[in-house]
Amino acid sequence: MSEAFLSRRTIFKGVMSAAVLGISARVLPMFSTPSKKQTPGSCPSQDLSATEKAIVVSSWPSYIDPIFEPGSTVARFQRQTGIKVTLTEDVNDNQAFFAKVSNQLGTCQPIERDLFIVTDWTVSRMMQLGWLQPLDHSHLANVDAQLLPELQRVAFDPGRQYSVPWQCGFTGLAYNAALVPEVRSIKELLTRDDLRGRVTLLSEMRDTMGLLLKSVGANPAGFNDDEWQRAIELIREARHRGQIRAFTGNEYVRGLSAGDIAACLAWSSDVAQMSDNPGLKFVPPEEGLQFWSDNMAVPNLAVHKSNAETWMNYYYDPEVAATVAASIMCICPVAGARAAMEKIDPSLVNNPLVFPSPEYLSRTWEFMPLGETQSRVYERDFRDAIGG
Repeated sequence: MSEAFLSRRTIFKGVMSAAVLGISARVLPMFSTPSKKQTPGSCPSQDLSATEKAIVVSSWPSYIDPIFEPGSTVARFQRQTGIKVTLTEDVNDNQAFFAKVSNQLGTCQPIERDLFIVTDWTVSRMMQLGWLQPLDHSHLANVDAQLLPELQRVAFDPGRQYSVPWQCGFTGLAYNAALVPEVRSIKELLTRDDLRGRVTLLSEMRDTMGLLLKSVGANPAGFNDDEWQRAIELIREARHRGQIRAFTGNEYVRGLSAGDIAACLAWSSDVAQMSDNPGLKFVPPEEGLQFWSDNMAVPNLAVHKSNAETWMNYYYDPEVAATVAASIMCICPVAGARAAMEKIDPSLVNNPLVFPSPEYLSRTWEFMPLGETQSRVYERDFRDAIGG
């Protein structure tokens, strides 16, 4: 995979190297949560958008079409709106980004960003803590008209008051067809002898545990502690029998391509970007697919909120959205982008990893929203299981 197309799920390079070698996931950091909550009312913001045509965006690495090309979507945005964009690719991991901004947001201090892009559950945490500003939908006509119906009603942000999806994807299975036959289920992944020692799971708790919960018959969108413990036990059993090589971020694609990994839990966008290697296959497991979304949100004390909403609205223009989708191969949340893709790259119009059908989406779920205490307990359980 080209370095230009590293997934938005990339984690710190030091952790990446350790995970590929199978070093314990105990090295991954755990962060405490600030106890002090805020609200947009108790931590008011002054919007300077009318006089300052600027916006500072924090995003994952390479999560947009190449920004330095004259015809890029960012260049066109700047020409059309007069708003100067500072795009900082400093979101490398949800937990790490949360930790980086928590001291300021938890004490009503600015983080010098107008918009950031983080995963749905991180948005949920920040909403619960009162760290985000509500959006003005009078500035979001494209969003309201083009957001896919499946993304309009989400448990973590009813009515999309605080978030707008940037890109989406699936968590499922991938395997190297040059090495092993098709892997059809989570049970096969964790028990097949021909996979022993050549399996990786994901280091992000919700991605791995959603599929394991489904494997034990639980509903990942609404489960109890007993079901959680049964799913955790699957990890311990698989580690005990030597099934699991490592717990990784998206660096598994290198091992999968090289033949070091035979099968793994995988993000659909990673495998879609590896289309030049036909031996690498993404499979919706028999249990179904976990659906995730990365979302744009505006933090407290951001000083260019209206400019941020202009950015959101611009990226819901179908042609703009299709341009980004063709570059990064994630699920596009913009309804009209599929028709626009006919002109940009017709080969992607029927790709279910970019434009999934309703039938494909019917097999998905979103991980249950967690409260702060519950989230910390489950993260601890997961880290103990993958590192112990």
